[in-house]
Amino acid sequence: MLSKKQLFTRGMLDVAPHMLSVIPFGIICGAIGVELGFSPYLVYGMSIIIFGGASQIVFLQLLSGGASSLIAVTSVGIINSRHLLYGAVLSEYLNKLSFIKKLFISYIVVDQAFAESAKFFKNNKSEKYLHYHLIGAGCTLWTCWQIATLAGIILGSFVPEELGLKFTIPLTFIAIVVQDLKKLDHVIVMLVCGISSLLFFNAPLKSYIIISPIIALFVASLILRLKK
Repeated sequence: MLSKKQLFTRGMLDVAPHMLSVIPFGIICGAIGVELGFSPYLVYGMSIIIFGGASQIVFLQLLSGGASSLIAVTSVGIINSRHLLYGAVLSEYLNKLSFIKKLFISYIVVDQAFAESAKFFKNNKSEKYLHYHLIGAGCTLWTCWQIATLAGIILGSFVPEELGLKFTIPLTFIAIVVQDLKKLDHVIVMLVCGISSLLFFNAPLKSYIIISPIIALFVASLILRLKK
């Protein structure tokens, strides 16, 4: 039986390899926020509140492009809807915790923390304080992310306008998407989303950002049904 401290430390160590991608991404998020014209305080405050790389970039880019607050918030909600699945998976191990602990853990659970802790939970069900592994993983990622974002904000403040960082926005999302190009069904869903975005590009309030992923999700559900 591992102690709380040992589980916390194990969580930290398990997510450590992910820092190779998390830290550069955090720097990019901070730098892009400043580059898009937002104040450093707003960019850093948003990093603390949202705490999600892709969500932060999308939120800032939409607002800077003239999208309404409703569209920006809804888009972030759709991007983060996968956390509903995370919660469903983790509830088996965390259902006895107090509401406050659940609330805190739900805030620090990001993709990397979920991946490592879900795997650890599955292989160590007998441990009494399993949630400390997730807390260790989540707190480590949160701390490194905030430091990286702050570094990016400072960096972005000194980058000349002619050497702007806006080009890194599409590059960042290409890097996220390219890993899913190995499966045909994923490619089909991406193409549907892209084509839908073009077809509904002139929809009012930039609502094509909401419409296209909904259509893509519908197509994805059809593909899953056909596979069964």
